[in-house]
Amino acid sequence: MRHRLAIILPVYTLVLTASLFFAFCLRFDFAMGASEWSWFLRTAPLVVVAKLALIGFVGEWKRSYRHASVMDGLVTAGVCGASAALLLTIYYLDAPRAMVLPRSVLLIDTMLSMLFIMGFRVGCRLLWAKRNVAERQQPTESALIYGTDETAIGIWKMLMASNGHLGRFRVTGFIDPGPDRQRSLIGGQPVHSLEECWSPKTTAKVQHILVPTTTSGRVVRDLLHRCQEADIDVHKIPTVEEIVEGRFRLAVRELDIDDLLRRPPTKLDLDSIADSITGKSVLVTGGAGSIGSELCRQILGFKPSKLIIYDHSEFGVFQMEREFARQDCGDTELHYVTATILDADALNGVFNTHRPEHVFHAAAYKHVPLMQDNPYAAIRNNFIGTKAVVDAAHKHGAERFVLISTDKAVRPTSVMGATKLLAEKYLQAMSQGSQTSFITVRFGNVLNSVGSVVPIFRQQIERGGPVTVTHEDMVRYFMTIPEAVQLVLQAGAVGQSGQVLILDMGEPVKIVDLARDMIALSGLNYPDDIEIEFTGLRPGEKMYEELFYEHEQGAPKVHEKIILGSGHAPSMGQIHADLQQLQKTLNSPPDKIASSLWNVVERYVAIDDAEVVPEEVRTAA
Repeated sequence: MRHRLAIILPVYTLVLTASLFFAFCLRFDFAMGASEWSWFLRTAPLVVVAKLALIGFVGEWKRSYRHASVMDGLVTAGVCGASAALLLTIYYLDAPRAMVLPRSVLLIDTMLSMLFIMGFRVGCRLLWAKRNVAERQQPTESALIYGTDETAIGIWKMLMASNGHLGRFRVTGFIDPGPDRQRSLIGGQPVHSLEECWSPKTTAKVQHILVPTTTSGRVVRDLLHRCQEADIDVHKIPTVEEIVEGRFRLAVRELDIDDLLRRPPTKLDLDSIADSITGKSVLVTGGAGSIGSELCRQILGFKPSKLIIYDHSEFGVFQMEREFARQDCGDTELHYVTATILDADALNGVFNTHRPEHVFHAAAYKHVPLMQDNPYAAIRNNFIGTKAVVDAAHKHGAERFVLISTDKAVRPTSVMGATKLLAEKYLQAMSQGSQTSFITVRFGNVLNSVGSVVPIFRQQIERGGPVTVTHEDMVRYFMTIPEAVQLVLQAGAVGQSGQVLILDMGEPVKIVDLARDMIALSGLNYPDDIEIEFTGLRPGEKMYEELFYEHEQGAPKVHEKIILGSGHAPSMGQIHADLQQLQKTLNSPPDKIASSLWNVVERYVAIDDAEVVPEEVRTAA
């Protein structure tokens, strides 16, 4: 700092003296006589010392010259203005004429001082920038940033702060999807329209497009398809906010399937979620699975007093233990339990020891064709296992219980869907006579979950194909795991006992389109590099999934993306009678077990299909 002051002090002295000299010259039309020269020489020491004193007092000289900013300019303007006010005060105190400046000279000097000091700062910044450009290896691949909003401009500024490039990419312009800024310049870089991007004149100069991670999936899909035709690569880049929050580092990455199906961010009522979780003991069954593990991650952010991760997979629980051991979990006590939900002693031990107040039940068998061949396992785990956890929560006085259900429970055609419907019905029956709030959250497929279509497609592409799709018209609802879990937490916080809450899954996606997009993301082309083979519907599969019964269409919302269902709540006596009927056949062959299951389930489906919407639901809608 001393070395810096030794340089800055004489430079500032010279700059401030020069500004005063030119102020005199301008005031007297560059025709200064002996009296004017004498006046200048007598007042210069006072003016320069006063300004240097204020500069030293506010620490203006300590501010970085290499990274001069608008704030530095405002501080400089403030110092110069304050020094002018001080010298003007001397003028009005009737000091000797030799000690004061003419007001016109004082005004001109103030303006010149600001310009000279700011010019010096900008000059230093430009010299440093030129030096860095000369020293570093110049990127050779040009890129455009998608968007002209504050997010896109923030990314550009971030890249400029990192010497104006990121690895091999050199930003040469922006893409404006709207008409507002087209044909304008941002930071000296041109703004292109979407149509201009695909013209030969532009594509010849552009090799990459950088898309902010907040861009919607629909936009990214369209860009990907157009860029494939134009031989332009698309990459994702984090926003400034995501880097500051530590979610991403400054680096571009390749697109993945989550990017193509990304929806606008969900606005959560974080206060209500915090009220239901912060400082409380929380149990997550199936805590090592795709949904369960993400539930644990997000719950930790709300600082529960305890988090109990319960799963039958020893390796899965071990992985969760290793993951959380590498991060700061604050004051939250973490407990890992390896046991099945059918183990009543293990469940009661957990409830007795940790007294969970909030239970998220994510443990379930979810693979449709596999459960079709194993109805015994599906009934035991999805229905009887859910009953065991519900009974334990009721017995030990848990505050809230959230069941993770599925769209396959609506008019089920599969054993898996049927058993999940029975789980929903047991919760609704229990809610009628329990102090615990029992809430069901129903949603469709999540991307990248274990055993889902996305990792299967990925493996098939890596092997060179073909990619197998059951039917060219099959559609499914999809949601990313983080978004689904966010909405599950929100539903668990705002839902009331007995309610079935349905997540808004957006528009359904054709599975064949998903397969084509994944082939494109891998850098290959369909059908030249990878073929798609149609294999036919598997047992229990629907051509399309349903989230609602007909009478639930247009139902009210408890949140912008959470819809209130109105399923029939059976009596506990009916549920126990159905359970006894199923248990009598569990030792029978699979076809007889399945037949007994359908006899039970068809009655509930018929009731739900015929159900009349309650008056309060119609009124709310």
